[in-house]
Parts: sequence; structure tokens; C-alpha cells
Amino acid sequence: MTATGPPDEHDERTDGAVSASAALTPDAGAAALLDALDALRARLGALRLPLETPGVHHARTDLARATDQLDDYLLPRLRAERAPLLVVVGGSTGAGKSTLVNSLLGEQATAPGVLRPTTRAPVLVHHPLDARWFTGDRVLPGLARTSVHGTPPDGARDGGRGDDRGPAAGPRALRLVASSNLPQGLALLDAPDVDSVEEANRDLATQLLGAADLWLFVTTAARYADAVPWELLTTAAARRAQVALVLDRVDPGTEEVATDLRRLMTEHGLAEAALFVVPEAGPGGETVLSDGLLPEQAVGELATWLTGLGGDPDSRARVIAATRDGVVDDLVRRANELAGTADVQHAADARLRDVVERHHADALRQVEAATSDGALLRGEVLARWQDFIGTGEFFRSLEARAGKVRDAVVRVVRGRPKEAPQVERAIAHGLESVVLDAAEQAAERTYAAWRDDAAGAGLLDGLELSRTAPGLRPEVAGAIRAWQGDVLELVREQGESRRGTARALSLGVNALGVSLMVVVFASTAGLTGLEVGIAGGTAVVAQKLLEAVFGDDAVRRLAAQAKERLTARVDAVLRGQSARYTAQLDALGTDDVRGDRLRDAARDVAAAARDERATRSRADDGLTRPWSGGMLRGAGTFRPPTSPEGIPGVPGSFAGRGSAGQTTADAGGPEASDEPKVPFWRRWRRKDQG
Repeated sequence: MTATGPPDEHDERTDGAVSASAALTPDAGAAALLDALDALRARLGALRLPLETPGVHHARTDLARATDQLDDYLLPRLRAERAPLLVVVGGSTGAGKSTLVNSLLGEQATAPGVLRPTTRAPVLVHHPLDARWFTGDRVLPGLARTSVHGTPPDGARDGGRGDDRGPAAGPRALRLVASSNLPQGLALLDAPDVDSVEEANRDLATQLLGAADLWLFVTTAARYADAVPWELLTTAAARRAQVALVLDRVDPGTEEVATDLRRLMTEHGLAEAALFVVPEAGPGGETVLSDGLLPEQAVGELATWLTGLGGDPDSRARVIAATRDGVVDDLVRRANELAGTADVQHAADARLRDVVERHHADALRQVEAATSDGALLRGEVLARWQDFIGTGEFFRSLEARAGKVRDAVVRVVRGRPKEAPQVERAIAHGLESVVLDAAEQAAERTYAAWRDDAAGAGLLDGLELSRTAPGLRPEVAGAIRAWQGDVLELVREQGESRRGTARALSLGVNALGVSLMVVVFASTAGLTGLEVGIAGGTAVVAQKLLEAVFGDDAVRRLAAQAKERLTARVDAVLRGQSARYTAQLDALGTDDVRGDRLRDAARDVAAAARDERATRSRADDGLTRPWSGGMLRGAGTFRPPTSPEGIPGVPGSFAGRGSAGQTTADAGGPEASDEPKVPFWRRWRRKDQG
């Protein structure tokens, strides 16, 4: 396979890299490039851009275009390098694309549409011997196939039916038409309008143009300056796609339109693209259509050019290689830009998660503060506790010796066993209110932060996240009951470890557990003596009761353990609430988006492409070879002028036969030469050489 030389970057590689490249054969170089592209395709397929971040809409389009480039063109083309040259005929509504294709073939292979938009399936015309290239999934694998052999039946012309037995082809199907009037090695695809009123048709047209080895873009004198086609053409120029333009339906006396079109082509980076003019009427003003076909002389220039491209293996290979190289380079550029977007998505994911985590942590600290400073030991809790211990009697005992304290504790606890559950319920109610209030504030703050962030706002639609979940209250109540069970279990275990089981059970586990809960709510249970603080003496009573049974050290340890378990229970509840937010991000998978992985894959593709082009350059002998097969209708009727105003002559450019059975030399052209030749498709490019 032959092609253009490697890019400038190749010269800057180290000697070691050049040596490694030199060891590659063209086939090995292509295989390495294919492997690198497969890896990049996997990275692009795993990329998700669901968050509304700056530039993400353009990036999503770029991602779709990149995967289409790989799936519809690059990977199939590399896996089938000898497949025919695919020329996609696209353009504006009413430009006459189908008529042009039929005129080049000399038969009604594709149906011109009268109504807009034309809803028939795109039509791919190929030589019968090339059918196997297109019936499989090596070319445009995402489109279903229907086939027609020879001239399509009337149903195919009018409705786009595949064959007499098959169903009507939908817009996402590709109708295959075999025509022996087409040179082997060349295929023409009649695509939908790029400016169709149907979005599906526009998308399909763009996809098909992206799958082309060569764009044949058809426009008219009335539509050539429209914005939509130039957006696509500018994109083609940016990725160095091979493009030719056809100015169709040009009325006599308006040929200056071609000059203005050439100006626009130059402004949009297509100065080197070929331009062909097809007249609307003959020299005498007569209608040029005959049986729905343009006369041979009207399409002769284009037919000669396409025949030269498709029929000559080296010319065909150079066109394919040039487009393919442009797509590879454009793909690397897109991948690096998408990697930057992936980093932005990952940063947005981290930012939104940080908001959730921060407000969750604030809520937990709020609960810890409310359960540590004695604030809970007020109101109902204080009243029920005082009912339980009988404050007057107990406080008087605190001033007596230790033995009397113990006796007072025993009398108080044994005398009021039924009061303990009331204290426990009061604690549960107070704690429940604290947790619910903290959770509610966390929900409100998280919602507000997400709403003010474009990435988060897009995830809130249809979700009730501004308030806590409806089932939170019973969940909190269950967590508090579980914690109170934890406290009772700690007391029971402590009684057994101190060999004080009899004493603990005689006093009542519930009473001691309630006392431990009260101590937990008075900071770190480090109160000593008569330090009462905000607890108003309540915690001192509870602490003295516990110390009388278990001792000072044990009480401090029990209080710390009870506090840790309370924090864990509350943390679990609050995490469940925050998970309502993070679950939205988890479902998107943006936390696993990594731009560096995509950059690595793009870098591997760029390196493989440099090596593949180097091996291709060394294998290029610079010669063209004559083709075998027929020529498009009208190809033999065109004689390229040699004047500065015309198309430059192409000596020895091809040795095929014209429509009259003459060789180029027979028709007045020079004889073929054994000297190396400049590729025909590159030399015959433009009319304004002078």
C-alpha cells in the first residue's frame, strides 16, 4: 500500500524509536495501529459525560463523532484495506444528488425524490464483483442491509424497497445496488440531505459523510452559500478529508457563481479540493435531462476524474490513505480534548460529593454537640430523671461518707424501677428531635448547593431531595432504640467483668443503663465533685450512681464506649440520607472517569500512526499502475484542456478505455510512459490554476 510520507513529528523521534519503526513491515505497522485504535475505542466506549459542565454539549457531540469515525470508517477501513473506494455523495436539499449518481451510471440506480424530506434509505451502488465488501459488516457496520441486483424495480425507486420480497428499508438501513456500469474498486453512496428538515436524516447524512473515503459534495447556485453545508465542509477540511464539490444546475450566464464558490472554498480551507460545474441547460438552452439523466458531456469531467480515482489502485490507495490519516489525526485531537472534559467531569463529581460529605459531617457534629453539652438534660428528660432519683434524698446522701452513698443509691434504684423506662423514653424523644433536625438542615443545605451548581442541578429534576426522606423518623427511632440496647449491653457486660453481677442486677440493669445515658449527654463524663454546668446537677447524680457500682475508671470507659456507639448509629442514619445524593452520581459512574487513561490511549494511537506511515513511506515506489474494469458514463468524452484557465493536462495519467472503446492515447492523449507519474487524482484538482 502506498501513501503520503510521515508527519513532521516523525523526524523528531529518537534513534531508538526510528530503529523500532524500521523493524516494522507495512502489515505489522497497520496491525499495531489497529490494536491501538481498538484500545482507544474501548476507552471512548467507557467514557460517560452525564454532568452539565462547561463545554460538555460540544464534547458529547465530539464523543459521538469520534466513536462514529472509529466504528463507521477507521476500524472497518483498516480491517479491509483493499475494499473499494467509497465516495459518499452528499449535499443540500434539492441539489440533484440522485440524478447526478444515476447520470454517472447511465441507469436509474437511485430514486430522485420529489417530496422533502426524502425518507428512503441511503443507496450504495457497487460493482457486482465488489458485493461481498458491502454485504457484511466491514463497511458501515451499524446499518442494516437490503440489496437490489441490477436496475431496481419500481417499488425500489418509489419507496426504497430492498427487493421484491423484502420489507421497505427504513432510514437506518443501507440499500445495496449492484451495477456493472460502475468501475470495479469504486462505490457511490447517495446520502440523505445534510440540511433535511428531519433530524434523523441530517444525523445519518453526517454519519455517512464521516464514513467516506471521499466526499462528493453537491450544491447549487441557489444554495452554495448556505451555512449548514459549510459547517460540515469546514469540519472536513480540519481533519484533512478528501473532498470534491459539484456545483449543479448552473444556468447559462451565471458561471461566475463557480468563481465565488471557489473563493468560499479557499476561505474554508478547501483551496486544493476539486470543483466540477454541471450546467442546468445545454448550449442552446435546451433541457439537459433525458430520461431522467444528464447528457454524457455534462458529467464527463466528473466521470473521468472519479474513474481515474477508483480505477487506478495506487490513486485509490492514496486517496484512502490521505483520508484515513486525517481521520486518525483528528481522532487523536478529539480524544485529547475529551480527556480534558473527562477531567472536568471527574472534578465536578468530586465537588458534588464533597458538598454531600461536608453537610453530612456538619450534621453529625451538630448531633454530637447537642448530645455532649448537657442540652438534652433539660425539659422532659430532666423531669423524668428527677422523678426517678428523688433529688432531695439523693443530694443529701452525696454529702455523707461513701457507705451511705452506696446505700442511698441502692434505695433509690430499688425503690423506683418503674420510673426507668419513662426516663429512657424521654431520652429517646429528645435525641430523635436532635437527629431529625440535623438531618433536615443537611438536606436543605445540600440541595441548595447542588441547585446552584450546574452539574448538580441537572440531577435534581424529578427527585424529592430538598427534604429528608419520608421514612426517616421511624429509621431514627429504630437507631436510637438500638443504641439504648447497646448501652444496656455495656452495663451488663461491665457487671459481669467486675464480678459485680449480683449488685448490678440487684440495682437493675435498666436503671444503670439510664444513668449511663445521662452521663453520655454531659460532655465526656468527666465531671467530678459537684461540677454541674448546664446539666444542673443531673449528670453528677448519674455519675455518682455508676461510680458507686463500677468505680471511676469503669464509668469513664463505659461513657466513652456508649458515646462512640451513639455516634456510629447516628452516622449510619445520616449516611443513608446523604446516599440519596451520592447514589445519583454512583449511577452515572463519573467518579471513575479518568482523562489520563484516554490520553494514554490517544498517545499510543499517535505513536502507532507515525510508525505505520513510516513503513508505508518506505514501501512507496511512487508509480501508478493501470486498472482493469469499466469507466463511468461520460468518462471518455471529456478532454482536459491545457490552457492556464483550464484544468491542467494529465499526461499518462490513466490507460483505461473510454465509452467509445478508445484508449486515452487513441483519443488524442499521450502514450503511457514508464517514467514515474504524479498521481492522477492530485494533479487534476482545480480550474483556476492560472
